[in-house]
Amino acid sequence: MIAKDIGIDLGTANVLIHMKGQGIVLNEPSVVAIDKTTNRVLAVGEEAHRMVGRTPGNIVAIRPLKDGVIADFDITEAMLKHFMNKLNVKGLMSKPRILICCPTNITSVEQKAIREAAEKSGGKTVYLEEEPKIAAVGAGMDIFQPSGNMVVDIGGGTTDVAVLSMGSIVTSASIKMAGDNFDMEILNYIKKEYKLLIGERTAEEIKKNIATVYQGSRNEEMEIRGRDMVSGLPRVLTVYSKEIELALRESIAVIVQAAKDVLEQTPPELSADIIDRGVILTGGGALLHGLDVLLAEELKVPVLVADNPMDCVAIGTGIMLENMDKISKKKLI
Repeated sequence: MIAKDIGIDLGTANVLIHMKGQGIVLNEPSVVAIDKTTNRVLAVGEEAHRMVGRTPGNIVAIRPLKDGVIADFDITEAMLKHFMNKLNVKGLMSKPRILICCPTNITSVEQKAIREAAEKSGGKTVYLEEEPKIAAVGAGMDIFQPSGNMVVDIGGGTTDVAVLSMGSIVTSASIKMAGDNFDMEILNYIKKEYKLLIGERTAEEIKKNIATVYQGSRNEEMEIRGRDMVSGLPRVLTVYSKEIELALRESIAVIVQAAKDVLEQTPPELSADIIDRGVILTGGGALLHGLDVLLAEELKVPVLVADNPMDCVAIGTGIMLENMDKISKKKLI
């Protein structure tokens, strides 16, 4: 059996793996549960995610990636190794070539950490590519033509904004404001406004089910449960879309500003192309209700959400694996 080439979207919130010729074969949360007393890995991915906020003292559910980069090297390596073994990607005599995506502004040290983690988990040759570039390819944009394409990729830990032309990034920005920050803003708002403590998972459910970022565009409610900070007892509460819009307003303003900054640095010819083609939103954050309308209003250009925003990067790795010659020169020595 020959080893298969794989593409990895190593996200702060989720890991997606694309296998050449098979499509996306794995999509699991980037969470690892370990026993603190023995340092043994107990669960990885979906199984570990179910434990978040619900474990006894000796078991901790860790997210080894923070802001799009590796925060805990050993646990990232263990997580990747677990996924690779699960998919059985190694051949009898060969190891797979791996293409991994990373945020645009990470340091060479952070790049080295990602590459080493992939090599130690069983990769032969590791290629690194910038996330917005791969996301644009996965969203169906032809970035290899001499015309401007703009992509806003909102993940779990970082938001990458980039204008691409001729297969390369012309101007870009990477900010540490994304899905995880939205969850924390919601959590803190409920804590401050209602003196109710809720977990990260509840905050995420609120974001997915009733949140909006465009004033007046959604009017829904949701019942949540948490711990009352005054009495210490469990309490039920109803929250509304308009409150969540208020809670997320400052965070979204940071993303809007980053997009404006990138557009301001873009050469005029490419800016003209973006008016025609519009801006593509990718990543899980693209699913946030009203974000496309808000960005279109603020940037004065059409804004479209990609067909499968959460899978764009993984799909893009698959397309790039088919065209390995275009990226082989990017291999880090």
